[in-house]
Amino acid sequence: MRCLRCVLMFGPLVARSAVICAVVGTLLVAINQGDTILGGNASLELAWKVPLTYAVPYTVATVSAVLNSRTGVRAES
Repeated sequence: MRCLRCVLMFGPLVARSAVICAVVGTLLVAINQGDTILGGNASLELAWKVPLTYAVPYTVATVSAVLNSRTGVRAES
C-alpha cells in the first residue's frame, strides 16, 4: 500500500494526472461555464466551480493510476 505523500510526490504520476486534468478540466469548463465566462457574467460562484472542475479529473486520474498499480494487472500489447 502506498502512502498519500508518496503518491503526491511521484513525479510521473503527478505529471500524467496534471496533463489529464488540464485537458479534461478545460473541456468541462468550456462546456459548463463557457457561456458565462465569454458573456462577461462571471460571478463569485465560479471561484469554486472552476477549481472543482479541474480537481475532479485530477483526482480520478490519480486514484485510477494508484488502483491500477495495486492490482498487478497490466494490459497486453
